[in-house]
Amino acid sequence: MKIVPKLAIAAASLTLGFAVVDAKSVSAAIINYAFTVDSPITKGNGFFSFDDSTLSNDYTPEATIQSLSFQFDGDSTVYTEQDDNNYPDFPIVFQTTSLTGQTSFALDYLFNDKSNPGSSISYEIIGEDFTIFSRTAPDAEPISGRVSYTQVPESTPLFGALFACSFGLMMKRKVTSIKKVKV
Repeated sequence: MKIVPKLAIAAASLTLGFAVVDAKSVSAAIINYAFTVDSPITKGNGFFSFDDSTLSNDYTPEATIQSLSFQFDGDSTVYTEQDDNNYPDFPIVFQTTSLTGQTSFALDYLFNDKSNPGSSISYEIIGEDFTIFSRTAPDAEPISGRVSYTQVPESTPLFGALFACSFGLMMKRKVTSIKKVKV
């Protein structure tokens, strides 16, 4: 008979945990990605997010970025989605498939050098390719680099698991204290 209360507490904890974790799985979600730019002359890090319900039904699904923040290492200038040369239609995110068959999302983002307004330097991110080029000197050699992406996990499942564990520990302490009182 002593095992029934423990099973009831465990079942309640799991039920609450799964209810919280699965609460957003049916509706559209905001997808968050971090990205890193690496070229021979500069490096940088950024984040972007988009609403997956706005993805087009094209052969290559794409959506407009909701928010974007990018900064080169050692530079205080922050670039946003509004710095794209074709804003508000760009920047966009598009779905890519790797050679291993794994799908992910990548950027299409073109922006000018804000830290030096008199400069003719532009930066372009398309998928995994990063290019630095001059808008006024077409014969200047562009500089190439790489972009890598990492999806940032959504916080709802994390909070659900944390809630379920906390609730389970709280109930375990309560059962333990009840046992001490009875003894």
